[in-house]
Amino acid sequence: MGRREKDELPGRLMKRVFFEAPPERVARLLLGKILVRRTKERKLLAGRIVEVEAYLGPHRQTADPAAHSHRGPTPRNQVLFGPAGHAYVYFIYGMYFCMNVSCERVGHGGGVLVRALEPVAGVEQMARNRGFKGFPPFSPKTRKGWGTDEECGKLRELTSGPGRLCQALGITRREDNGLDLTDPESPLQLRDDGVRAGRVLVTPRIGIRHASDLPLRFIVAGNGCVSGPKSMGRAGIFSHSQSVIELNSNNLTESAQKR
Repeated sequence: MGRREKDELPGRLMKRVFFEAPPERVARLLLGKILVRRTKERKLLAGRIVEVEAYLGPHRQTADPAAHSHRGPTPRNQVLFGPAGHAYVYFIYGMYFCMNVSCERVGHGGGVLVRALEPVAGVEQMARNRGFKGFPPFSPKTRKGWGTDEECGKLRELTSGPGRLCQALGITRREDNGLDLTDPESPLQLRDDGVRAGRVLVTPRIGIRHASDLPLRFIVAGNGCVSGPKSMGRAGIFSHSQSVIELNSNNLTESAQKR
């Protein structure tokens, strides 16, 4: 990747130290950051992160059997136990790929699942990757700030969900598992253009059977590109002074009132 191509990427490349914190902290701070894919054809695909879920490593006092790292390192999940800031890509339901970002120090096994993006570049190519035809043209210059339900419209169909966003960006386990998201030469990067998420909602994680009461799903409030909007009925406004792990599904509303 030449110098000119690097300069075209949005924002600044994120540093590894950002990801060396506990996953519940990394997760909420990832909201607003940009996941960038540079294709082999040098096309730029990018989306702003609007929904994430944290998964705890096996060293934590709070057990998290929903985490892929729960039983310790294996050949499949080794990336989670390696250096922070790497892509852990896995195949699910025999149909979809999902992408986590490794967190914490080597050996700890924390991770953050990227659940939804708001597309900001390469939308037409994302639509082709998703198999859509006749997708309306898109220009980020015509939209300001965070997308509401009305503004997102069909954009939501591209990247609202972990499987959808991986398909839209062409992320696969074979090509992308283990990529360093903090490497300037990596075709898959996480970057920061200075945009902050503002109000953040926290809910229990969705689509899992184990530890489903832990409020470790973080959402940009009011964004129309998040997945599963019907599951936000129990959401609370996150208080940055409160430990997420101290919460449970019964006191989410109480935590919002304490803010």
